[in-house]
Amino acid sequence: MRKSGILLHISSLSGPGGIGSLGKEAYAFADFLKEAGMSIWQVLPMGPTGYGESPYQSSSVFAGNPMLISIETLAEEGLLTLQDGDVFVPSQDAKVEFDAVRANKEGLLRRAFHQSEGKLAAEIAEFVAAHDWVEDFALFTAVKRSYGNEMWTRWPDAAIRLRDPEAVAKYRSMLDEDVRYHIFCQYIFFKQWFALKNYCNGMGISLFGDMPIYCAEDSADTWCKPEVFQLDKNRISTRVAGVPPDCFSEDGQLWGNPLYDWNRLYFHGYDWWVDRMRAMSQMYDLVRVDHFIGFANYYSIPYGAPTAKTGEWIVGPGKKLFKTFWKELPGLNIIAEDLGVQNQRVRDLLRFVGYPGMKVATFGFGDDDDGNQHFPGNWTENYVAYTGTHDNDTTVGWIEAADETALTSAKNYLGDFEDAEEGVELFMQCVLNSPCETAMIPMQDVLHLGGESRMNLPGSSGGNWAWRMQPGAASKEVAAHLLALNKAANRC
Repeated sequence: MRKSGILLHISSLSGPGGIGSLGKEAYAFADFLKEAGMSIWQVLPMGPTGYGESPYQSSSVFAGNPMLISIETLAEEGLLTLQDGDVFVPSQDAKVEFDAVRANKEGLLRRAFHQSEGKLAAEIAEFVAAHDWVEDFALFTAVKRSYGNEMWTRWPDAAIRLRDPEAVAKYRSMLDEDVRYHIFCQYIFFKQWFALKNYCNGMGISLFGDMPIYCAEDSADTWCKPEVFQLDKNRISTRVAGVPPDCFSEDGQLWGNPLYDWNRLYFHGYDWWVDRMRAMSQMYDLVRVDHFIGFANYYSIPYGAPTAKTGEWIVGPGKKLFKTFWKELPGLNIIAEDLGVQNQRVRDLLRFVGYPGMKVATFGFGDDDDGNQHFPGNWTENYVAYTGTHDNDTTVGWIEAADETALTSAKNYLGDFEDAEEGVELFMQCVLNSPCETAMIPMQDVLHLGGESRMNLPGSSGGNWAWRMQPGAASKEVAAHLLALNKAANRC
């Protein structure tokens, strides 16, 4: 069945408090999708954001981001008393002011915790019993804050670094209120998330999540489950992730994420990965696995290396992992983010699992259309087609910055266009009319926004992940236009 959807992270929604949330604005966007004839809403990873506010460097692969909790909903449910002036009013609507938003929202969440923890005691206890990761995550977050947010491998108390049972009990008692607060926030986040999911599913809209293959070094995951990763006796990584040098980077990319101990995981039935995928399948209807090629073979760099030049390719878990998923988690819906270098081992794994891969239209034009897997003329059914992703420039931005060769190639295939406004419409039509079973369009492209509205510029250290949609932008007129495009492409 041909489907379409929009890529828009929750933080990019308009609404009160300076950041998008799981409140009314999210339900209104679900209504917009329905009116537009679209049945998929794709979001970025939903965990607590890490360095540079990146959702791809989270402190937990299981936890939700408290900054996306709707304060308005808490007040309406009688869980928080609000007064005029309590909610942060941003100086501008187009970008999230992360520091100010966090300071304001955390203060309000703390107030909600003090006002409502008692009345929610039974529900919170039930939540904790059903999520065995949440107490460890809450303790990790509380200890980390007690040490000024220092990376856990640098905590001055070696006993808690190494999770000595007596130290765990001591800090759990010493930081009891803070631990309970973080548990409270996770309960509220998932209560609001699943209420939204139920609403979307009830209208035939699937929630499409994004899962980074790797964990952050500074995370509850590495602290709680060091045996899952390639760490030494002091819990320091021995090998880290990245990609080798290529025509875009002579040093390669040194990501620094701890690598998995796949041998240990194999002998334990890939238990941690099964738990992780089970949690993802409960949160989302579809899961995009970032850097899927790392399951076939992964690039391993010595810890402390100055660049990625000294890394080597290592054979990954491959088919064995996915056979385990099929046995333990039948019905798992995975999209393989297969961008990047594909060798024969990667191609063999993709063929074996049969998951849809990705095609990106703005990658598809240049001086070698026939040999370019992203050239739209080469697309086939079992793919998810995008105009662009969160890591790319917007399509308007791409058109305005493209060289003459790429622009000529695009016009030859899509049809001539006078300006970027016309061009982005042709790109959207190309994706929607493609043979690919699923077509996804970032909201920035729907709104014809330029490069200033891109979500992320890889390799840059600031100003990313902050774009917000203007109030009223997801209008009935825009929905009607998308509906017409979807009908023409037989995607309703």
